[in-house]
Amino acid sequence: MIRSVPYLVTFALLALAFPLASAFDPSALQDFCVAVNDSSSGVFVNGKFCKDPNLVKVDDFFLPGLDIPRSTSNPLGSTVTQITVDNLPGLNTLDISLARIDFAPNGVNPPHTHPRATEVLQVLEGTLYAGFVTSNPNRLFTKILHKGDAIVFPFSLIHFQINIGETNAVALSRFNSQNPGVITIANAVFGSNPLINADVLTKAFQLDKNVIEYLEKQTWWNNNN
Repeated sequence: MIRSVPYLVTFALLALAFPLASAFDPSALQDFCVAVNDSSSGVFVNGKFCKDPNLVKVDDFFLPGLDIPRSTSNPLGSTVTQITVDNLPGLNTLDISLARIDFAPNGVNPPHTHPRATEVLQVLEGTLYAGFVTSNPNRLFTKILHKGDAIVFPFSLIHFQINIGETNAVALSRFNSQNPGVITIANAVFGSNPLINADVLTKAFQLDKNVIEYLEKQTWWNNNN
């Protein structure tokens, strides 16, 4: 017993040296989670409730059809098919999700961010021009991607892709969150509900107010399914 004392002392010192080793906040899985004192008043948790393990089936971990091309007949010429905990329940708590992105020629996945994830995009077919912008001073990093190429879009940074080939293109993205979220910049700025005060955007973009009001009247397409 006496010989074990040094080990206990060492363990105690390590525990004091790293007080946060087992104390941390879980990653956000939604935009906000306002606290309530009465649990009966709560309608959401940070994530999903867990299914009784005895009722779990293999289909909870399975989703077919990711090979099926999606329609790109929309103003952007692209469609994002998300594979998240909402349509693949087995992803819950695993900190991962996927998305298939279909592009028509000249189709664009417009500038957007994922507020809760880093993204790795791999080109399966076609040729894409892709890039991201850093936080201030806003450096732009771009690359032409061919079949088999991959690129990382760092956590929450604005990024985009456009099909510069003459044929359809397909990409597969992986995210380190079961619910990465998406904020499409144009949609959020000019199509929020309610609209952002036009005077704010006139000053921010240094444009004529009539231009801002015109942009706010447009229909901003959401290419995420």
